Amino acid sequence: MSQPVQPPNQPQQPFGGQPVDGNPYAGQPGQPAPAAPTGNPYGQQPPAPTGNPFAGQQPGQSAPFGGGAPFAPAPPARNGILLGVLVALGAAVVAGILYGVIAGSIEREVGYAAVGVGFLVGFASSKVGGSNPAVIGAAAVFSIGAVYLGQLVGISMVLSDLAQIPFSEVIGDHFGTVTEAWSQEADFMTYLFLALGAIAAVGGAKKAG
Repeated sequence: MSQPVQPPNQPQQPFGGQPVDGNPYAGQPGQPAPAAPTGNPYGQQPPAPTGNPFAGQQPGQSAPFGGGAPFAPAPPARNGILLGVLVALGAAVVAGILYGVIAGSIEREVGYAAVGVGFLVGFASSKVGGSNPAVIGAAAVFSIGAVYLGQLVGISMVLSDLAQIPFSEVIGDHFGTVTEAWSQEADFMTYLFLALGAIAAVGGAKKAG
């Protein structure tokens, strides 16, 4: 018994051998089948925003509106001129009183002490206010005043011992006598110590800077 002959050019099944009927993902003949879902409803969504408007920029890409990084903080300023001058004044008063106490105790001036006064004033002021010329100039001027103050304190201590009166009374009631005694006793070394204080102040400021 002979078998029936299949008709030629019988329609072929779609790619993969899956039947078309009942398969919603099977494509039409000649068209690729669509991708099946992966089970992740967020798989095809774009990445969520991170809250940083500049997160998507490439390294080295400039920020919007031109310029570099937005709102870059300015470097802190080191030169506080006013603060440096105030520190120089305070150091000069303290160092001058100490210098006067030393000079009055030994009843003579010491060149190294005058240099120490100027160095202390210049170093302290420049350490706080920086190496600004105004700070250095103020330290030099205040150092001269500090040495002068120390000389007056030393003379007052000597006069207090000679007159057997309190030191505060000499400064308060006889300050004119003190300054007159300084003018009479001033010599080359007196003015040299004033100059040494100013020079040492400049050196101390440069050391601190």
